[in-house]
Amino acid sequence: MKIEHLDVYHVRMPLVYPFRTACGNLDATDAVLVRMRGQGLESWSEVAPWETPSYCHEYAAGTLAIIRDIFGPLLVGKDITSGDQIQSLLTPFKGNQFAKAALDLAWWDMYARSRNEPLYKTIGGKSPQVWVGADFGIMETVEALLKEIEGAVASGFKRVKLKYRPGWELDMIRAVRRHFPDTVFHVDCNSAYTLADLPMLKALDEFNLAMIEQPLSHDDLLEHIELRKQIKTPICLDESVNSVQNCTKALKYAACSWINIKCTRVGGLTNALKIHDLCRQAGVRNWVGGMGESGIGQAFALALSTLDNINYPCDVFPYDRFYAQDLGSPPIVLSGPSQITASDAPGIGVAPDATLLRRWTVATAAVA
Repeated sequence: MKIEHLDVYHVRMPLVYPFRTACGNLDATDAVLVRMRGQGLESWSEVAPWETPSYCHEYAAGTLAIIRDIFGPLLVGKDITSGDQIQSLLTPFKGNQFAKAALDLAWWDMYARSRNEPLYKTIGGKSPQVWVGADFGIMETVEALLKEIEGAVASGFKRVKLKYRPGWELDMIRAVRRHFPDTVFHVDCNSAYTLADLPMLKALDEFNLAMIEQPLSHDDLLEHIELRKQIKTPICLDESVNSVQNCTKALKYAACSWINIKCTRVGGLTNALKIHDLCRQAGVRNWVGGMGESGIGQAFALALSTLDNINYPCDVFPYDRFYAQDLGSPPIVLSGPSQITASDAPGIGVAPDATLLRRWTVATAAVA
């Protein structure tokens, strides 16, 4: 398929309430959308590296700039026949996985549309039904958190993820487990700790958690290997696995029991599929994460979540979890307790609401 034109949008989507993690506090999600056109087809993608380089090295304004100035011109005018071809064209450039993902994802949406089939079928998913979980950030009080968890449990969510950072640690999880002794929980540390915190991390073993997500540095594998020897709770890697190469190392040296796959963190769906297959072969389980994207970005996560090595409810959320309105149309909604259904329309089956796109756009660029 020949790529003829790209439109790039930096959007700022206001959250219904602040989302607090070890990476910082957010009042809005800064994301970058790409509209790709070619051969009579139009496709969309979304990546959300946030406003500042707090989760990773990238940020939304920089992502738009590198797509506009460097990556986009490499693709426009070329006949792209595979995701591997896009990855090969972008491989000479270091990092910038979110920017690479924006183009890779848009190509996959276009490819599935060209086949007139939903993306989840294009990549080998068997059923559009996806199990999803609930996710809560750091709150003003533990009592407020307990009330939110109670609502999630009453709604039938199969698991609850709790953000975890210094000052919101053992006392919090102790209170949570006391009130909900049988609920499946895990904690997400977002790289907040070092091996100097080993006593606290060992103490988490008493709470029967499904996993500890990314406890140590975002760019570390070696210390996670050491930590895994010291604690009983399974370790899940997130930020540390930002490429197929890092995944290969993590698997070779047994750094974790789980790997969270985010299409955007690893450079696109092409790489996410390879990571999924490597983990399946190695007996390491996967689940799918997100960055607070609208329904456009979450549609790719939904498609990935239909694959066979996804073994834990994923971080895909109904739009009203974070937003008063979903930028994506149709909006992401629950199709049953703890369940969301991937679209059966061609491609991702989602496009931006034109009114909201105009209202929330911060900057635009075009590559032709």
